[in-house]
Amino acid sequence: MVRRTELGDFLRKCRADTTPEAAGFVEQSGRRVRGLRREEVAQLAGVSVDYYTRLEQGRHTSPSEAVLDALGRVFRLEAAARAHLADLARPARHRTGEVPGQRVRPAMHQLIASMVDHPAFIVGRRTDVLASNLLARTLLTDWPRLPPRERNYTRWVLLDPAAREVYTDWATVAADVVGTLRLYAGRFPDDPQLNELVGELTIKSPQFRTWWDNHRVHERTHGTKHMTHPAVGPITIRYEALTLPGDDDQTLFVYNTDPGSSSHDNMRLLALWATQNTAADEERNQRLHR
Repeated sequence: MVRRTELGDFLRKCRADTTPEAAGFVEQSGRRVRGLRREEVAQLAGVSVDYYTRLEQGRHTSPSEAVLDALGRVFRLEAAARAHLADLARPARHRTGEVPGQRVRPAMHQLIASMVDHPAFIVGRRTDVLASNLLARTLLTDWPRLPPRERNYTRWVLLDPAAREVYTDWATVAADVVGTLRLYAGRFPDDPQLNELVGELTIKSPQFRTWWDNHRVHERTHGTKHMTHPAVGPITIRYEALTLPGDDDQTLFVYNTDPGSSSHDNMRLLALWATQNTAADEERNQRLHR
């Protein structure tokens, strides 16, 4: 029943967000319905009103590829949203019971550690942070020092006050990561750790509840983020998200800055600062154990 509700909620949200004008209908004065009516969606998609109504009400959960494609066109869905619709309509494809744990290959640990001038980290299912290099831990947070259940990017962004200081465009970053979690939820609806995470965030974060109920999905590919660090000041980064070959559920994030910019200079200073601090910490630890 939960999956049926998810499909219906997503369709209703898409219908509400699609204006009659965008769908090709002539504007009518005095129209009280937000977005499209069910009969209008049915007409544009080439299905009966009863059929589409049953889809929204969860009384039909196996629409054909043709129907999904038609709905994607009617609602003008982007690729990520179309994939999410397909996942919600056919969740049985991904129901595999217990979701196995993830491990990062040693070669990938070595690769990101070698990126001394670029923050780099690997994110797995449900946005768990699986590995990170020194500069990423310095710019964001020291993931290995957190309890295992808290090594999650979405949880950190939404619940750790420090994240609001790191990202000067925090609301945009937070809304996007909630959309990413929504995309994952459509693929792995029975992941118990995901359900636990969503439950915690729903209780603790009003912003999460709003964005989650909005049903927006977001696929991470590349983009720009505005950040700051108390040691060096503001840094505007460009990120690339790369799916690892052979590990479809692991994504490598690499942060870069524009050569010659103040952000580039600040990132190099941060790398130097991080290296010096690490060396000082190691020296202190050696003294304590002598």
